[in-house]
Amino acid sequence: MDKPTLKNTLKFFECLGKMKSRSMFGGFGVFCDETMFALVVNNQLHLRAGPANETEFKALNMEPYVYKKRGFPVVTKYYAVPQDWWDQSGLMMDHATKALAIAREDQQEKKTAAPSRIKDLPNLRLATERMLKKAGIESVEELQRAGAVGAYQALQKSHNDTLSLELLWALEGAIEGKHWSVITPQRRNELLETLRQ
Repeated sequence: MDKPTLKNTLKFFECLGKMKSRSMFGGFGVFCDETMFALVVNNQLHLRAGPANETEFKALNMEPYVYKKRGFPVVTKYYAVPQDWWDQSGLMMDHATKALAIAREDQQEKKTAAPSRIKDLPNLRLATERMLKKAGIESVEELQRAGAVGAYQALQKSHNDTLSLELLWALEGAIEGKHWSVITPQRRNELLETLRQ
């Protein structure tokens, strides 16, 4: 159903970068170099909106795409473009370039935004967050201050059962922002030395 518009969209924007599409929101997300900046749904192209273009989209009476999630309407940041933009390739390209820049900026912000909860750090889950809270470490900042060894020792004091060393690597990875399996053997030995002191 969306295929002709999707095909036209991918072809039209190929000068922006590597284009591809993926099923999303009941339609197809349009990606340029791994960044989604457009959506094709119900044979209609929608462009990503943000502070730089949303006011303009609204002034042009463009409507955001709304889909249902578990029966509730969800308003997206993708606005349906007027049909006549297809005949004005310069205008369409200007708006698409702006939409792509907005999408890339958002993507970058998400990457740099530090998780606000312990469970959102790499390697950690809600169960670990609860364990750490019981041990007196209630925030990401407190975990960073305690360090992997300090947090592990606090957990040892507040929990009767034996803790695996994998948890120590997981805490170190969480603080460093990486998966525990990439903690080098040298760093693991340093952590063990500190733990034994």
